[in-house]
Amino acid sequence: MTTQPVGSATSAGAVPAGEGQGQTLGKDDFLKLMIAELQAQNPLQPANGTEYVSELAQFTQLEQTTNLAQASERQEAVQLIGRTVSYAGSGGSTVTGQVQSVQQAGSTTTLTVNGIGGVAPASVTEVS
Repeated sequence: MTTQPVGSATSAGAVPAGEGQGQTLGKDDFLKLMIAELQAQNPLQPANGTEYVSELAQFTQLEQTTNLAQASERQEAVQLIGRTVSYAGSGGSTVTGQVQSVQQAGSTTTLTVNGIGGVAPASVTEVS
């Protein structure tokens, strides 16, 4: 078998909703902003209805893009089951073992390698 280097298993720049350190707005933040906008509008001069349709379309697109990125990451991880991988372990050491299973908790995908759970697919550096 030959070994193949693996890139990051997550989408570039994708930050799941509710995660990150205030770097990116998620779908919940988007809805909160929209509700605040509706509450703060002047009843004598209501906003244009097409603006809200546009915002809802953007919200739907954001949600679908997030769902697609999560499904793609999960599919990539499932394809690793039974394969031997190397990943960066604790303390910076390289650990090699066989992927036994994939777990999905919320928007986070992790691998179990040789009985060690919680391995991030993005930490995998080599697959053979």
